[in-house]
Amino acid sequence: MSETQYEQGRKVAIVTGSSRGIGRAIALRLAADGARVVVNYNSDAEAAKRVAAAVEEAGGEAIFVRANVSDAEQLRSLFDAAEQRFGGLDVFVHNAYGFRLGALSDATDEDYDHTFGSNTRATFEALREAATRLRDGGRFVYISSVATLIHGAGISLYAASKAAGEQLVRAFAHEVAPRRITVNSVLPGTTDTEGLRAENANAPDFFEQRAAQAPMGRLGKPEDIADVVGFLASDAARWVTGQSITVAGGEF
Repeated sequence: MSETQYEQGRKVAIVTGSSRGIGRAIALRLAADGARVVVNYNSDAEAAKRVAAAVEEAGGEAIFVRANVSDAEQLRSLFDAAEQRFGGLDVFVHNAYGFRLGALSDATDEDYDHTFGSNTRATFEALREAATRLRDGGRFVYISSVATLIHGAGISLYAASKAAGEQLVRAFAHEVAPRRITVNSVLPGTTDTEGLRAENANAPDFFEQRAAQAPMGRLGKPEDIADVVGFLASDAARWVTGQSITVAGGEF
């Protein structure tokens, strides 16, 4: 893809975990910017179908593909889908999420394997595949977490697995820089998503308390994160690579 084509927005993007929450908002934002989008889901086909339909109703192009991105073979199927349907790939947004809350002393081997498999290994697999699949001038955006910046009980496995992903991103950015591919991490703060609400279903005051503590008086929205990803996926961010960008409204 030439520089002119890229700047005109004729990009092809894969967004993993994009049937809901932050991933959904990113898919819709990239589509609004002109990208043709591969919507990825693991279990909720109807939700992914709705995201793809929303893209097409707005005049864009999208397909939805099931894949567990912690499985290398299934991950490759996403890249295959982008190439077969749209002819190539320019943007890969890795929105992996594996979370087990609890004290490190209580964590099991299965907890460790699940968290690092869902986060670190999946990121490693995605970066390795993207190395040969992204076109020159492409973009790789890794959705990490502000958990890598803070210290607190109960989040050790999650924070460590996300931090490892950020280290992979920094090294990979140097490897693909000669091809003008940028690679960055985005670190969302507390973001009001379906997943977060499900995790705090038994704590009805959680959202009000966190909003009251936030400098801007509210929690983050998925669109707040998506707008930053949209920037990183654009030509305007061509000189930004190897960075970890906190998107938390001053929360951290």
